[in-house]
Amino acid sequence: MDLKKLIREVPGFPKPGILFYDITTLLKDAAGLAAVIGALKARYAATPIDLVLGIEARGFVFAPALACALGKGFVPVRKPNKLPAETVRAEYALEYGTDALEIHKDAVEPGQKVLIVDDLLATGGTAAAVAGLVEKLGGTVAGLAFVVELDFLGGREKLAGRDVFSLVRYDK
Repeated sequence: MDLKKLIREVPGFPKPGILFYDITTLLKDAAGLAAVIGALKARYAATPIDLVLGIEARGFVFAPALACALGKGFVPVRKPNKLPAETVRAEYALEYGTDALEIHKDAVEPGQKVLIVDDLLATGGTAAAVAGLVEKLGGTVAGLAFVVELDFLGGREKLAGRDVFSLVRYDK
C-alpha cells in the first residue's frame, strides 16, 4: 500500500514556508492504519523486545497498537508533570528554546530491550532524548520506529549507531 497517498500535505502550517505532513487522513483509513501496524509488526517480530515505548502525543496512537500486536507492554513518555509517580526527565533543544519529556522511574527495568515509536522523525532531538531516558534507566534501545521521516532535516544523524526504521520518507 502506498501510504504517502493517505498522508495529506498542508502548505503553510504551522507557519508560512512549512509543508506539514498530516497523518490524520492516514489514521481515518482503516486499511492504511492496519497497514502501518502490520508493517511495523513485520519489521520487529523477530527483534528481541520487552517493551514498546510511545512518545506523546502521536506516538500514543501507534505504540500501544504495535505493543498489542507484538504481545508486549506499552510505556508512555509524556510532557512534564503528566505522570503520577516518580519520574526521570530529559530536556532537549528546540529551534527556539528547550522542551522536556518524562518517564516513570520504574517503567523500564535494567536490561530490558525497548522499541521507541513515534509518528515522525524530523530533527531527531526528541527521539535522542527519549533514547537517553531509556538508557538512564538501564534499558537498551532495540530500535526506533517512525511512520514518517523527513530526511532533509537530518534526524538520523542524531541517532547514529542506532537501528532507525521509517515507513514513509520525504526528501524535501
